[in-house]
Amino acid sequence: MIVLGIETSCDETASAICREGKILSSITWAQSIHEQFGGVVPEMASREHEKYLSTTVRHVLEQADVTCNELDAVAVTRGPGLMGALLTGVNFARGLSQGLGIRCLGINHIEAHIFANFIACPELEYPFLCLLVSGGHTQIWQVNDLGKYSLLGETRDDAVGEAFDKGARLLGLAFPGGPAIETAALKGDEHAVAFPQAFRKSNEIEFSFSGLKTALRYYLEKIAKNKTKVVLSDIAASYQRSIVEILAKKLQQAVKKSSIKTIVLAGGVAANKRLRMEVQEVLSDCTLFFPESKYCTDNGAMVAFLGEIYMNINSLSSDTFTTAPNLSLKN
Repeated sequence: MIVLGIETSCDETASAICREGKILSSITWAQSIHEQFGGVVPEMASREHEKYLSTTVRHVLEQADVTCNELDAVAVTRGPGLMGALLTGVNFARGLSQGLGIRCLGINHIEAHIFANFIACPELEYPFLCLLVSGGHTQIWQVNDLGKYSLLGETRDDAVGEAFDKGARLLGLAFPGGPAIETAALKGDEHAVAFPQAFRKSNEIEFSFSGLKTALRYYLEKIAKNKTKVVLSDIAASYQRSIVEILAKKLQQAVKKSSIKTIVLAGGVAANKRLRMEVQEVLSDCTLFFPESKYCTDNGAMVAFLGEIYMNINSLSSDTFTTAPNLSLKN
């Protein structure tokens, strides 16, 4: 079976080809146009998808040495995400599937991120916990089987990726903020500034990052007013430490609550090396699976891979799905 995957939920235009559980080709076009604004501009994201999606699909077909007529299905992200961006991908996928006379499957973006771990780690077994950390989500899921998920905790406000982006903007660093702060922090003293960690002493599995962003802004205003000499790398490292420590702490609480000791990470922030180090240290007695960096950020491979799984069990209705920017994974 051969499935084309299309991902256009935000600002990455991505597609991939999956055959029998193997990714034959995968291309992700990162939209650099948003860098000048320090964040994603929804309308521009949609236009960039329209501009590059057909080219991206053509290239993955060529790289996989697959023709359109050999495709068995098209899988496309239907949510959550930016409405205009999602519609661009869904309309393209539907048109292609109708023209070829094949199925079109609407895929949950969150679910695809979780199942990206199976691409590099097919030995992963249920049940397991997933720390999903991205620009739009900060959640801990208990995954009991395909389609059987329990949300153990999530953020009250900003997602962790958003906290990185806003922090980078305050520090005058590039967009996206996560990689920029990680790079800036490499030579910094992560204990130089004591930034807050919301809910650290709470037994509840929940997150909040809006206060951290505010604390950074107040700190920068204070040192500017007092003309205090500081090292940017120290601030970046301290800000990053505050984030990764609370993520690992709450993941540790989830392990105790669920008694599940198999852990995976998912989402763009899962590529952060400092986060991986912290999780390995705090949960050294657990079995950990980390996805390849290319499968952490939004990509077409995870969509194609999950689409083929659903095709094989024939349990996902096709063609009649709706585009849902606020799509949930909750049962």
